Amino acid sequence: MQDRPSPGYVTLLARRLRRNQTSAEQALWACLRNRQLGNAKFRRQQPFGRYILDFYCSESHLAVESEGSVHDQANQVEYDAVRYAEIEQAGIKVLAFKNEEVFQDLERVLTQIGDALTPSPSP
Repeated sequence: MQDRPSPGYVTLLARRLRRNQTSAEQALWACLRNRQLGNAKFRRQQPFGRYILDFYCSESHLAVESEGSVHDQANQVEYDAVRYAEIEQAGIKVLAFKNEEVFQDLERVLTQIGDALTPSPSP
């Protein structure tokens, strides 16, 4: 990830979001934390410039987003498109999942995340 300094308010917001995760974020975090998926290290609510990535694996340059119904609103769809384009322009792949996907088919979501991880080089 390119070095993208974050304004102080973004860091404070990320801390608040870590304390107040959505149910879908809690479900994903339970599967991603402690290198449980593909031995990949994920961080949650990772500041990236003026944005916050729900989950980020720096080893694979992969962001995972959990999206609630607010992301279906027209203005949010447009904002997300710009946001994801900026993040991807920095060399980070973005996978976005609806909260319903996380609840209804967690195994498929985890498989897609696992498939997107870059294998770590062997020592």
